[in-house]
Amino acid sequence: MQLVVARIGRAHGIKGEVTVEVRTDEPELRLGPGAVLTTDPASAGPLTIETGRVHSGRLLLRFEGVSDRTGAEALRNTLLIAEIDPEELPEGEDEYYDHQLIDLDVVTADGTEVGRITEISHLPTQDLFIVERPDGSEVLIPFVEEIVSEIDLEEQKAVITPPPGLIDDRAEIASSREDAASGGDAAGGAETGGAETGREES
Repeated sequence: MQLVVARIGRAHGIKGEVTVEVRTDEPELRLGPGAVLTTDPASAGPLTIETGRVHSGRLLLRFEGVSDRTGAEALRNTLLIAEIDPEELPEGEDEYYDHQLIDLDVVTADGTEVGRITEISHLPTQDLFIVERPDGSEVLIPFVEEIVSEIDLEEQKAVITPPPGLIDDRAEIASSREDAASGGDAAGGAETGGAETGREES
């Protein structure tokens, strides 16, 4: 199975380094020296990571065969994709790959059906479940401990304790949907099959 682990950003310096937008909670595992990654577009890869370092809070990578700024700039906006075992689980507790969460039934603690998870939106501040309701409308569920009380992969369900208005006020839902659409990039996993999602705690 394919997992988007990063998107290449701007060139850094003149020796082929690039900034990357990390899309994995396990960068040491997925983006370490020697890792071979496929790409989207496919014509840009595969790419083998030669070096990696953190500079001013951003991860910088250099790839084998890319030794100057021109080559680095040519890779801008390329997605980096790792091959993983579909049965593999993230190392952290309360973390899941997107493909594990897509199609889970969402129910309240008393068993009331809310809908089905169709997409995960990874925003800078939190992850959101995009849930399709039985009537075809959508509701956004923040993936935080206070609201998502249980993920049961065996039963294929997510149990939520929604605050007032979260799943009932359709005007708020529509507004939130617009905010989410303009607030950040869509999850890389939606494009190639997976990304990592972690439940936030207060």
